[in-house]
Amino acid sequence: MNGAQLAFIGDAIISLYVREYLLSLGLTQSKQLQETSVKYVSARAQSQFMMTLLDQNILSDEELLIYKRGRNHKSESQAKNTDVVTYRQATGLEALFGYWYLNQNETRLKQIWDIMKTSL
Repeated sequence: MNGAQLAFIGDAIISLYVREYLLSLGLTQSKQLQETSVKYVSARAQSQFMMTLLDQNILSDEELLIYKRGRNHKSESQAKNTDVVTYRQATGLEALFGYWYLNQNETRLKQIWDIMKTSL
């Protein structure tokens, strides 16, 4: 799959993880859920988390290639409320989540999600 396809699936996976997590915290009001979810699903937040993964050398060489496939994919959609670099870094992270999900790598998904939810 190309980077956009992986990111498409990864975006849904991240959103699902975030929603489940927020509900597990006992949040119930729509406004509160929406405002809190932005800490995880915004391009800015995802880009910052991706930089954490890169700075800490958490990714394997194969995972770096998947990230770059997502980051470098020529997308027809444009960044909203952020710059192109931030948007592309976030897309790379989403591609990774899509890759792990499609390869049924639940262990890696959980490992990275656990880091993400505690770092943002």
